[in-house]
Amino acid sequence: MKDTIRHLIQQALSRLVAEGVLPEGLSPAIQVENTKDKSNGDFASNIAMMLAKPAGMKPRDLAEKLVAALPTDEGISKVDIAGPGFLNFFQNSDALAQRLEAALADAKLGVRKAGPQQRVAVDLSAPNLAKEMHVGHLRSTIIGDGVARVLEFLGDDVIRQNHVGDWGTQFGMLLAYMQEQPVDNDAELADLEGFYRAAKKRFDESPEFADRARQLVVQLQAGDADCLRLWHRFNDISLSHCQALYDRLGVKLTMADVKGESAYNDDLANVIADLKAKGLLSESDGAQCVFMDEFKNAEGNPLPLIVQKAGGGYLYATTDLAATRYRANVLKADRALYFVDQRQALHFQMVFAAARLAGFVPASMQLEHMGFGTMNGADGRPFKTRDGGTVKLVDLINEAEERAYNLVKERNEQRTERGETPFDEAELREIGRVVGIASVKYADLSKHRTSDYSFNFELMLSFEGNTAPYLLYAYTRVASVFRKLGKDIADIGGQIQLVAEQEQALAGKLAQFADVLNGIADKGTPHLLCAYLYDLAGLFSSFYENCPILSAEDEAVRNSRLRLAALTGRTLKQGLELLGLETLERM
Repeated sequence: MKDTIRHLIQQALSRLVAEGVLPEGLSPAIQVENTKDKSNGDFASNIAMMLAKPAGMKPRDLAEKLVAALPTDEGISKVDIAGPGFLNFFQNSDALAQRLEAALADAKLGVRKAGPQQRVAVDLSAPNLAKEMHVGHLRSTIIGDGVARVLEFLGDDVIRQNHVGDWGTQFGMLLAYMQEQPVDNDAELADLEGFYRAAKKRFDESPEFADRARQLVVQLQAGDADCLRLWHRFNDISLSHCQALYDRLGVKLTMADVKGESAYNDDLANVIADLKAKGLLSESDGAQCVFMDEFKNAEGNPLPLIVQKAGGGYLYATTDLAATRYRANVLKADRALYFVDQRQALHFQMVFAAARLAGFVPASMQLEHMGFGTMNGADGRPFKTRDGGTVKLVDLINEAEERAYNLVKERNEQRTERGETPFDEAELREIGRVVGIASVKYADLSKHRTSDYSFNFELMLSFEGNTAPYLLYAYTRVASVFRKLGKDIADIGGQIQLVAEQEQALAGKLAQFADVLNGIADKGTPHLLCAYLYDLAGLFSSFYENCPILSAEDEAVRNSRLRLAALTGRTLKQGLELLGLETLERM
């Protein structure tokens, strides 16, 4: 509907230009927003206030001319002018009901991408294979996964890229320790964190060990067969740990999506040569750097993007530049999204700028750093164990599932006290698993991507407020309606009728689903979907309490409300799936 209103406004603007009311050459970004107070309509635009100055008119006077010039549309019942010149659009209830009927009959719920479909490379997760995944990898993994799912749902061709850290000095250290302490079976590498700490201790305490580690890095980069054998073995075990966590989290990442730092090793010398050929390299203290006018420090001096160290070694910037042109030339991506810590913002700004200067990517390709904040503890500092160590992601998941199990077990006892059929142990474990994983993920996804947030098990496992348990329970309420009915919506006739206030409010929210998903695709902000689903669940609750469904005496009203409930259930389920969350039919 927002796109329809924008089109109507654009037509009105063109008419006013033709009439000489507005000057030629205007190309405003037409803003259409959902209203907070439905007494002011369903949608609002501030276009009259934006163009009042170039029109040489008062905003309300221009608003009146815009309303007069607006073409009629069956989806809009009326347009009012409010305040200093807002245009308030009221939806036609009958037309809205027809849209919802079409959405109910559509596998995609009437959702279509607003712009052209694209081929999108999504850089997500990217753990360091030298260690086990820790809580710091959660955000990159699940935010990137959620956005990738939305892009796919909208029809984009999504290519996931897991840019794992599998190269560099740390691997020389690990190889040296594997040579010193031969590993006979994979079980001895089950605790990667412990293995890494032991190797690091040797590296710090023994100069001879450190020298051997550095030499092994050189041998590894030169393709030494024995080094490569040990390196592959370690990486395979580490990747299997990662994959087990991806599977538990319900993240759509596989081994085939891995494209680590090592994959670009053979191209790094070419990157340097090509930068040099373009005249972009400058030497600074022996290092090869790219200086760009737009990047300066606080003193106004140019900042270097170092691409080769004085000793000839390469850096993250070199690898990232190689990755940009791989994604442009081999993957043929129209757009590349990087879900990496917000603290790397300057790094990516410089890499993207250098990639464009060097011609590594076409001018039409979108390069976007989707930065995110940190997950903090109750003290507001980065989440740590009680002894100050890094929290392993597997430990966090285990604790979430166990806490959720204990919570649903307690609620199960209350079911027994109320005379309801209790869940058996297997069902409790499954509900605990789904609720636990969903709670951890949703608590993260519901926060704005760029914000830091404090991790709190008690809040995220609550059945009240904007939490996963609340939304999962809202879905089960819809499922229970059809379970009691004993029929599927396909067996229910009739048409949606929007009469009661609660029906109209619920319908209006259901109609916003496509706009919300398109906003996420544009900005990479899944918290918008969380907020939408929370509002939708609240409106369904009000509808459920005030508009009897199964007990409605009039069959047409009953069927209409069943159809509204079915569309709500499908929208909740689809929305949760796009966030990477499983749903339950009962809980």
